[in-house]
Order: sequence, then C-alpha cells, then structure tokens
Amino acid sequence: MRDAITDVAGLRVGHAQWIGGGRLTGVTVVLAPEGGTVAAVDVRGGGPGTRETDALDPRNLVERIDAVVLAGGSAFGLAAADGVMAWLEERRRGYPVGPEPEQVVPVVPAAVLFDLGRGGDWRARPDAALGRAAARAAAAGDGGTVPEGNTGAGTGAVAGVLKGGTGTAAVRLASGATVAALVAVNSSGSVLDPDTGALYGDPGRVPAPEVHAAALRRLAEAERASAPRPAPGTAPGGPLNTTLAVVATDAALSRPQAQKLAGTAHDGLARAIRPVHLLTDGDTVFALATGAQPLSAEQPAVAAVNEILAAGAEVLCRAVVRAVLAAGSVTTPAGHFPAYRDLYGF
Repeated sequence: MRDAITDVAGLRVGHAQWIGGGRLTGVTVVLAPEGGTVAAVDVRGGGPGTRETDALDPRNLVERIDAVVLAGGSAFGLAAADGVMAWLEERRRGYPVGPEPEQVVPVVPAAVLFDLGRGGDWRARPDAALGRAAARAAAAGDGGTVPEGNTGAGTGAVAGVLKGGTGTAAVRLASGATVAALVAVNSSGSVLDPDTGALYGDPGRVPAPEVHAAALRRLAEAERASAPRPAPGTAPGGPLNTTLAVVATDAALSRPQAQKLAGTAHDGLARAIRPVHLLTDGDTVFALATGAQPLSAEQPAVAAVNEILAAGAEVLCRAVVRAVLAAGSVTTPAGHFPAYRDLYGF
C-alpha cells in the first residue's frame, strides 16, 4: 500500500497549479474508473462553494459520477470543472443522454476553497484550462504516489496561522476493504495545540518546550509582518476558509451508505481542526465507493459498514496531519505563511 487514496484500485489523482507571478492556487481531480463510481457528499460549512452536489442526493437520478474536482479560487474556481467535463466528453465518458456514444453528460461534482489573492494577484484563479490539466495529470498517472503539500487544491491553502496543503492516507481493514482519504486543508480553525505545539490530529508527537516557544515567536513575527496588508479572505465575520476532502473505499456501498460515510468522515476533520464547520467555512466531504470489494460475509452487514465508517474518519484525520506536515512555507505580496515543518523541524 502507498498510504494514499490511490490504494482504492481504479482511482487516479491529478494536480495542476499556478505558482509565482502573483499566482498561488491550483486544482485537484479525483478521476473515477471507466463507468464511474457511486458517490455522495456531506456539506457542513456555512459558506460552501459547490457544483453538482444535488445530483448526489440518493433520491435523485444519477447513480454514478465520473470525477470530483477540488479547486482554489472560491466560487470563481468552479470553472475548473468545465475543463474536466470537456476532457471527459472527448473520451465519451459520462451519463448517456442519446443513442450515439458521444451523446453523454459527464457528472463532475466540484467544491472550492478560498485562496483568492494569496499569491498577490486577486484575479489569479483556476479556470477550465487548469482543470483540464489536472484531469490529464490524473489520467497520465499510474495510480501510485499522490504528491502532497503545496500542490493542487492545496497550493494556496492555509491552516489557521500555518501553511495548509494537500494530504492523503489509507488503511486496509481486516475484512479486505480499503478506505482512504484525500484532503485540501484550508481551515480558519487551527490544526495546532497552542499549549504544546502538537498537531491536534497527532497528539502523540509533542515538540520540545523550547522548540514550541521559538515557533510561537516566529509565528508572531510573521503575523506582525503581514499586519500592514490584511490577508485576503478576512471578512467581518472572520476568515473565509474551507477544507475539502474525498473519502473513498472499494467496498460495495449503496448510495445511502456512501452518504453516511461522507457524514461520519467529518469527524476526522473535527479531530484534526478546531473549530470546524463555521459560517465562514465551506467544509465539504465527498465519498466514493467503487464496489470492487463485497462487504464481509463474516460479519453482519451493519458491523461491516460501521467498520468502514469509523475508518473513514480516521484516515481523514491522518490525511489532514500529512497535509500540514508536507506543506512548505510561502512568502508572497499577500504575506508570509509559515509551514509547521519549518517551525518545528518535523
């Protein structure tokens, strides 16, 4: 196993990003296998930016989706999904709406996070071309290692006072099912325990007191240096942020069961980020179930699903930690965003 969402066989991940020249933003595409996959979503943040999420309601017609798009750019970044749809249509992948093979409508749910202006240029935001580039990257990959940190949708992300990023994690259960997560951490809440310097999602790794004290001084210096130019995304009600995630399994879940997985996976965010799900967040979790692995026949169906639900929250928590540990410090005209690893040496 690679400890990545690509451990769920058939899923591919592609990143595309703009860095430099006033730009600090990107797109991540999770590409489903040919024929699509069962999907669901649970939106907990009060300020979401989403597309096609109503299609995932189990009461509605479409049963399978072709890709999920996570992007920066706030609502403007939803345009990235246009490029992914066009790329899929060219390959005749999508929901059939006519007798000819090319008469399809790709189903591509999307969600965006707020990173406007973080590179210095307010108008630098993902578009259809960047979405297409991420889709191409997903298709070109071998379903192996997924780059983490300042990449894809996590390129311009922040996590409280720290640099955020993209992370992934996976686990194989005793039943044989795989459960995995991919996250773009862009939270207004903190991932850092201010008393110890440990990450909330990894409380067993506590830095030395003198290291934590030095890190707090450097964080204060970064905030003072950025104070003359208020960070973009600071609204009267607080920072505008969003953490986006995809939780996936190869288990044969129904659409309602997948929706439950999306919901319980939010517990992983709550373990790693405090607070979450505020009015100024758009926290959104998608769930994918490829169905390649039948539910265990050695335990009751409810117990088998419960095991997957619990694992979804755990891998999402770990993915948040990995995103923060993989992120690197960034300085732009919008400010200095220090990384945890640069402050604490982890």
